[in-house]
Formats: sequence, C-alpha cells, structure tokens
Amino acid sequence: MLTYITLRARPDLKDAAASWFHSKWRVPKSAYLACMDAYISGETEYGWYLCLDGEKIVGGLGVIENDFHDRPDLAPNVCAVFTEESHRNRGVAGALLNMAVEDLRAHGVSPVYLVTDHAGFYERYGWEFLCMVQGDGEPDMTRMYIHR
Repeated sequence: MLTYITLRARPDLKDAAASWFHSKWRVPKSAYLACMDAYISGETEYGWYLCLDGEKIVGGLGVIENDFHDRPDLAPNVCAVFTEESHRNRGVAGALLNMAVEDLRAHGVSPVYLVTDHAGFYERYGWEFLCMVQGDGEPDMTRMYIHR
C-alpha cells in the first residue's frame, strides 16, 4: 500500500530520504540534509514529500528557493521529482505534485515553479509552461513551469 507523507511528519526518515535523493540526482547529500533540516525545524515551509511503499521510499520531491537556474525571481521551485521505475504510471508523481502545491498554498505560498526537460507531463497536473530559463552550467535552455 502506498502512503504519501511530508518529511515533517516523519523526520525519522530524513537521513534515508537525503540518501535516496542523492542516489537519484547526485546533488550532495549534505545539501539535501540542510534543506530538510530547515523544513523539519519550521524555518521554511519549503517542504519534502515522499511516497512510501511500506517503509521503502518509492517517490519523492522537494521544494527549494531556486533549482539551479538564472531566474531567482521565479521561486520557490519544486525539485528532485523522482519515482522508482517499478512504481511509474501509477500516479505517484502526480499525487506528490498535488500534495506539495496544496501544502504550500495552505501556508500562503503560491505560485510554485519547476524546471524540466519534459513536455506534456506536468500539464496533466495543472502546471503551465511559463518560459525558457538557463540552467547553471547548462548549454541549452530548459522549460520553466508555473502552478498558480
């Protein structure tokens, strides 16, 4: 059975979550831990959201100020969206995206942005293409979406 949680509700999963995100995106584990600590402590409402199959993390995403692009005015950003291949096409990412948007809205944070190379996926969940942005150290522009 799949369950969807915030990391604030399950701070005991912080280390496992930071390791899991690091294994998917190769961003230093310490960077994830710093953002997660700020969220768990209530320093920020930029949260971390997980999908668990039993106690195993099978999907997740976070919210940070800027997801490594040249438009700091477009904040906050959903980041690190990932679903394990074994759990894809089951609505995991969509449920996590909706959970994050609603949680942020409940805390007065809206709109929310995200950068991606995918076209067609995020639109299914109420995201709209906004503009192209330059990723840090990236040769090509990438798509910026907004959820209002």
